Amino acid sequence: MSTNLENTGALGYKKHTDGGWGVVPIQTRSERFTSTLVTDFPAVTGREAAWKLTPVDRIADLIDGPLDGSAYDLTAAAVPGIAVEWVERTDARIGTAGTPEDRASANAWTQVEKVLAITVTGEEAKTLRLSRENLGSAPRAGHIVIEAKPLSRGLIILQNTGDARLTENVEIIVGDAANLTVVTVQQWNDDAVHLASHFTTVGRDAKIKHVVVTLGGSIVRINPSTHLVATGADVDALGLYFADAGQHFEQQVYVDHDAPQTRSRVNYKGALQGTGARTVWIGDVLIRQSAAGTDSYEQNRNLVLTDGTRADSIPNLEIETGDIAGAGHASATGRFDDEQLFYLQARGIREEEARRLVVRGFLTDIVQQIGDAELQDQLQDAIEQELTRTRLSTEGS
Repeated sequence: MSTNLENTGALGYKKHTDGGWGVVPIQTRSERFTSTLVTDFPAVTGREAAWKLTPVDRIADLIDGPLDGSAYDLTAAAVPGIAVEWVERTDARIGTAGTPEDRASANAWTQVEKVLAITVTGEEAKTLRLSRENLGSAPRAGHIVIEAKPLSRGLIILQNTGDARLTENVEIIVGDAANLTVVTVQQWNDDAVHLASHFTTVGRDAKIKHVVVTLGGSIVRINPSTHLVATGADVDALGLYFADAGQHFEQQVYVDHDAPQTRSRVNYKGALQGTGARTVWIGDVLIRQSAAGTDSYEQNRNLVLTDGTRADSIPNLEIETGDIAGAGHASATGRFDDEQLFYLQARGIREEEARRLVVRGFLTDIVQQIGDAELQDQLQDAIEQELTRTRLSTEGS
């Protein structure tokens, strides 16, 4: 499937009313060119809106090169009401949740051979833990389709560890009145690279909680896109990341309100420590004219723990109707709260431990919303390990 270039402009330009191509750049996420064919996209230069904050020179093989699209090893215990299977790329569900917006995503879509399909049925709550422990260092393509049937309930946890050089697409289809939570945890080895585009469609009176946790890897770029296509659709998009020296963690989040009485909450929090630690968060929310009664809010908070780090945080909100319940966005990047530190130290807690308590409290807000005690304990331990890697700096606080 390929989108008509004449309608959208693969080079990122709009078409003038006289029929000619102009040099007016695409400004909004909804206007971006999409295609499932990598050859439809121009070469990536790093100046494009989708790539300008990404170290593209370090991921060129995933954007343009040959990829292994075969099935890979994974671990998942059998869970009643959740089916896990490898299917052909011709499966009817492929492409129903979204279409690639960038060349790396299209490269994976073009070259993948086997698709991992996860199907949730039944109204009882259930949890699937799926682990990918070592995908190797060769460039690889992946594709996952998660479908929650109408009225179903489930929690899917995707845990990633070990080595990887992976670009993949994840499609999530939430049926009418379904309630689904999808958590993806990146605890890759230090040299791993992981690019992922997540596409979600949410049906009538359905709810999705989408959580991205990134604690390991060299470059991890996960871009979740949620399309609220029917009345009453609801999304909580949550994120947690902790970048150490030399790591690049990136998230480009998009929520498309396309139906009345829809709701979205986007809340991403991150911490940075060590020279060269870099995070990027871009949040786009579109409230279409068709989305009367929308209730939407997005925010990103970053806590800088040492010198030599950089956090880019860019919230965007586009509203096409005045008939909404509410909409807003917020972004902040800063160091420790002096009042919090003073309060803790005044009660006999030494400064270094006080700083650790502040960081844990800052990030725990996201962890506690996951809804799985085992994973929450695991993540609390992982955050504690991150905090022990580098002594928290007192400079500039």
